[in-house]
Amino acid sequence: MAFFIINNQEFSISALIQLVNSNQQLELGENAKVAIVKCREYLENKIQAENATIYGINTGFGALCDTSISQNDLVALQKNLVLSHACGMGDRVPNHLVKRMLLLKIIGLSKGYSGVQISTIERLIYFYNNSIYPVVYQLGSLGASGDLAPLAHLSLPLIGEGEIEVDGILQETATYYQKMGISPLSLRSKEGLALLNGTQFMSAYAFFAIEEAEKLFHKSLLIASISLEAFDTRLNPFQENINAIRRQVGQIAVADEIRSILCDSELMNGPKQAVQDPYSFRCIPQVHGASLDTIHFVKDVVEREINAVTDNPTIFSEEDDVVSAGNFHGQPLALAMDYLCIALAELGSISERRTYKLISGTRDLPAFLTDNPGLNSGFMIAHYTCASIVSQNKQLCYPASVDTIDSSNGQEDHVSMGANAATKLYRVVDNIWRILGIEMMTSCQAMDYRDTGKMSKETYSFYKAYRKDIPFLGSDTYMSPWLRKSEEWLKHQKS
Repeated sequence: MAFFIINNQEFSISALIQLVNSNQQLELGENAKVAIVKCREYLENKIQAENATIYGINTGFGALCDTSISQNDLVALQKNLVLSHACGMGDRVPNHLVKRMLLLKIIGLSKGYSGVQISTIERLIYFYNNSIYPVVYQLGSLGASGDLAPLAHLSLPLIGEGEIEVDGILQETATYYQKMGISPLSLRSKEGLALLNGTQFMSAYAFFAIEEAEKLFHKSLLIASISLEAFDTRLNPFQENINAIRRQVGQIAVADEIRSILCDSELMNGPKQAVQDPYSFRCIPQVHGASLDTIHFVKDVVEREINAVTDNPTIFSEEDDVVSAGNFHGQPLALAMDYLCIALAELGSISERRTYKLISGTRDLPAFLTDNPGLNSGFMIAHYTCASIVSQNKQLCYPASVDTIDSSNGQEDHVSMGANAATKLYRVVDNIWRILGIEMMTSCQAMDYRDTGKMSKETYSFYKAYRKDIPFLGSDTYMSPWLRKSEEWLKHQKS
């Protein structure tokens, strides 16, 4: 079995994507172990040697920060914290995101600023390595003080509480522990707070959204290229000089890629009837390019966050300092995810416009892309569905990060709402797959009214692979299964 060593190294998004999609198991390296033990020993000594009040270690939490807790109650304090904060509601967080939460929490705690025991991190690693997924709920985090409620649910199984899913079976943690002969952990001072403070719920969603956004973006350009050929458009809006003088990095990259995809297309290089094409075709570099720039910006923010220490208080053993601050505040992620939400929604918006044009009965294409319009409705209502999804995305793009609600008796008086930004971004990502699936099905249907032998090599290869699973529809049929199959095909097709 191959092990991946967690050793206080910096992680790229690409490396983490590769890790979570692999079968590699985790193991703590020596550098990480030394840092963890050193921090824990420092904290233990400080608690014993000083009669100081340290937030969350020998005090209550939030608005109860001025309430002192006796030395004898410090263990009970941490257990009570986890139990009381597990207030999640709504739908479950999918297991693949829980896996990311576990990984990010392990990375954060292993840096040696959180004061936890090695045994606590190793229990999280045990869950990760054995595909044991704590049951976590989507609703409950305000995105400041970290993702308290979701991370409490992630942490409940450490103390033998809550529910887990193992091999597809939902069960009480206590039942699983009894069967496997495992003892619950007894959390020591500060550990519950270290587990619950942090941005790992938001970061897991953001990390996944970046992975999906990069796939979506590349697929969107391939599909748009087929639509360009099918709608008999001009290639000159993509030429190098016109895009270079705009000076936008994403725009230039998109134009370059479209030219590369369509360089040998006889359809694109042939004579044209129309003098000018609609914006949804002509402005692909400008619109898709702006979304690409946004993806890159958000990726940088998320990459910094997954390498960060975001719990509180933070322990600097070398400087003999325990700092209660606000690294758990999710504003950087909240703003970034709202931004990515908008950028991805725009990919869907311009895609829907191309679908609309392809069924419009212009450019020598039949109305609604069917042989007998009237008797057959063809792709008429497929477009309705597409328009409905695009409209929902617009509603989901209302920025969560502009909202805040005073909580904890005013102690936590400005929150990021980054968790809500995360869950709505997740929905937008799903919707873009659906929208692009509809454009793909529409553009290939339109292409069958052209000479497919004159497509570019790249678009023809993509088209032919698609046609192995999704056929030309010569007459009206039950459309929903084909639309859903088109979405799934795009998600899993390597291009």
